Amino acid sequence: MNTGMECSMDGGGTAARSEADRVFARITRRLVPLLFLCYLTAFVNRNNIGLAKLQMQGALGFTDAVYGVAASAFSVGVLMFELPSNLMLRRVGVRRTLLRIMALWGVAAAATMFVRTPGQFYALRFLLGAFEAGFFPGVVVYLTFWFPPERRAKVIALFMTAAAAAGLVTGPVSGWVLNAMNGVAGLGGWQWLMLLEGVPSIVLGVIAFRVLPEGPEQARWLSPDERRVVQQALGVPEGRHAARHPLRAALREPCVYLLGFTTFSLGCATNLMIFWLPSIIEATGVTNLQHVGLYVVIPNLIGTIAMVWYGRRSDRRRERHLHFIVAVGAGIAGLCTMAVSHGALPGVMAGAILATSGIASAYPVLWAIATRLLPRDAATAGVALISSMGAASGVSSALFGAIRVRAGSLDPALYLVALALVAVVLLFACVIRPKAAEAALINQELRS
Repeated sequence: MNTGMECSMDGGGTAARSEADRVFARITRRLVPLLFLCYLTAFVNRNNIGLAKLQMQGALGFTDAVYGVAASAFSVGVLMFELPSNLMLRRVGVRRTLLRIMALWGVAAAATMFVRTPGQFYALRFLLGAFEAGFFPGVVVYLTFWFPPERRAKVIALFMTAAAAAGLVTGPVSGWVLNAMNGVAGLGGWQWLMLLEGVPSIVLGVIAFRVLPEGPEQARWLSPDERRVVQQALGVPEGRHAARHPLRAALREPCVYLLGFTTFSLGCATNLMIFWLPSIIEATGVTNLQHVGLYVVIPNLIGTIAMVWYGRRSDRRRERHLHFIVAVGAGIAGLCTMAVSHGALPGVMAGAILATSGIASAYPVLWAIATRLLPRDAATAGVALISSMGAASGVSSALFGAIRVRAGSLDPALYLVALALVAVVLLFACVIRPKAAEAALINQELRS
């Protein structure tokens, strides 16, 4: 008799899980493709100067040091406005926030085509960062309105593949524009690049405003039963009961600072791979810009696949900590491989593939950890603070430029970033794991 009851309960549980899987798969199809495209344009506009630099230097006489400062100016803008932008999201809503952010960053990206002096270059890169500020942490918080903790790594991975996939655009497409459009209508290829890759952001901002609902309650394409499935999976709808002083609540959380250091270190590695990989490849003897762009595609394509697979694996295993450490370890190994290759293309490419795959795979697992560790009353401000600390890593681009000028190569920078990632691994091995375990136990108690 007991066996029959257990079978009935198991069958009911299986049916409920199947229904939840169907509902969350539908939500993913509705939200993630558009958010992916928005983030893709953000990364394209942010990173296309990596290739444009190779043409801008000849046209405008900018040095590596100027380029490094300009890349860092973007991060200063993000750092200054990330938290205010994310706190405003609560007041004005997701749709209006995305419209403001994307329209303004599209204008700033396109206006870079008019740059003539280093000062103008710095100013527009700063504005691009200021206008983009709040986009990524805002989307991460937005996804917590829809997905429970155990489903977040996969969906964040799908969203964040845009960062790696952007390399597929800034590689061959940007390389083609630089070559094919150079001189058309009296403009340089780099000027056409800024214009053609800036305008889509404005269009997508308008589409996001018209299409995205503020949350499950406003989603007309969800039935009442489907909304109940979402609410039951979330327990208390996360992020909906904000504290009066969310910033104060976030500042009291030690995990904010630990995770902030982690995103800063990963951000340094990301900046090195995004902004300087084209220059590293060119230094191996590849001089054709389109060929450089094609080589850049390879690690980004493999990194995109690795990120999605790894996020799914982490969700399926319901394990975050070891997954994160292994991914960061792969990034360390890749950076060191690039350094010991001493300009040999095969070694550089092997290291770039390993580093990009490891770093890319670490991000969605990290954000799944962060959104689970942060209390509900500190989630909005906490995610913004952690993201802001990651954005501060942008100043590393200026350091990398100075290192290349002084040392003649980026090998010292590769070792320096690898060392920072070693510190992250030690942090997760010695400090963050007990806190994560405690948070998981508390979460289970709240649900029971």
